[in-house]
Amino acid sequence: MNRTDTVTDMSGRAQLMWDEAVTGYDFGPQHPMDPVRLALTKSLIDAFGLDRELDVVAAKRAGESTLGLVHREDYVDAVKAASADPSSARGEYGLGTEDVPAFAGMHDVSALIAGQSVGAAEAVWQGDALHAVNFAGGLHHAMPGGASGFCVYNDAALAIARLLELGAERVAYVDVDVHHGDGVQAAFWDDPRVLTISLHEHPRTLFPQTGWPEETGADAAAGSAVNVALPAGTGDEGWVRAFHAVVPELLAEFRPQVLVTQHGADTHFEDPLAHLAVSLDAQRAVQVACHELAHEYAGGRWVALGGGGYAVVDVVPRSWTHLVAVAAGREISPSAVVPEGWRQEVYRRTRTLAPGRMTDGRWPVAWREWDLGYDPADRVDQAVLAVRRAVFPLRGLLA
Repeated sequence: MNRTDTVTDMSGRAQLMWDEAVTGYDFGPQHPMDPVRLALTKSLIDAFGLDRELDVVAAKRAGESTLGLVHREDYVDAVKAASADPSSARGEYGLGTEDVPAFAGMHDVSALIAGQSVGAAEAVWQGDALHAVNFAGGLHHAMPGGASGFCVYNDAALAIARLLELGAERVAYVDVDVHHGDGVQAAFWDDPRVLTISLHEHPRTLFPQTGWPEETGADAAAGSAVNVALPAGTGDEGWVRAFHAVVPELLAEFRPQVLVTQHGADTHFEDPLAHLAVSLDAQRAVQVACHELAHEYAGGRWVALGGGGYAVVDVVPRSWTHLVAVAAGREISPSAVVPEGWRQEVYRRTRTLAPGRMTDGRWPVAWREWDLGYDPADRVDQAVLAVRRAVFPLRGLLA
């Protein structure tokens, strides 16, 4: 028996966090994190008229007290210093490296991106929005005391920390970026109020070489960290199957008050920096699943973030436009034609041809439910078994 994923009608108030200044998060022309991916995403959202279906809100920059919820004061000071004089950054605190080159204004724009995610969390917790999206966010590798993996401030961890500060007692974080959500896991390693779940390419073959199933949280928070380490080459069916074999059961047990999700688009088979083989259609299927899980287990309270993604024309704008559409309750059919005006804009900006439809031709995505049985010789099933055996008993669940 196979299942297919469809969007159900769970529309409600939604916010899109956007300030054009976030495109200033720019490590230079040779860096894979090209800010054109943000500009093109917002433009595609507008081309489909989604900006009229939700509230577009620009939040203020995260201030020092907010940044201090996760990051050390000496690190914030180092970012400010590197921002004022990029030539002074020579690797200390992870700044001025190949992954995180220093650039003028780095502190302000990094704090602005963090502010959008914190603002999204505040809006959802306070009831100003049911769903809130910051696709410029999801910078999940930044650590309390250092930059890492293209990430300066960890907006995802800051959004969760702000929810806790506002009184949330249980926050679930689900990260489907191809890379392990190591910075968020580290921030809440010993905090049982936060359940972090990361599905990612196996650490043997990809940065940051963490996210093993045996990483389950500190003794005081045993079972609060969950890591599904998938083999290189995992495609749609295995990726969606692994998600459903782990995430819903854990959320049902944890009963989060808010669901925070990170939707890095770098799981895609065209992404140049990783080795999974996931389509845009499977990414949309998991976005739909996160929406439904937020309604089933978190009262609909959903904060959705972007993340990685380095196929900046063919993949990222379409994936995150689908994400915004799902959050807005105005989903875009995978068979929809990409607006011609947007395709022309892509050519003007990048001199490349844009895709013609909002699909990779793999919708609907079929996957086999875990409770129908597993194959112990299948590498994806082995990954699922490993995490279920490591974590589920710690949470009082059957492996």
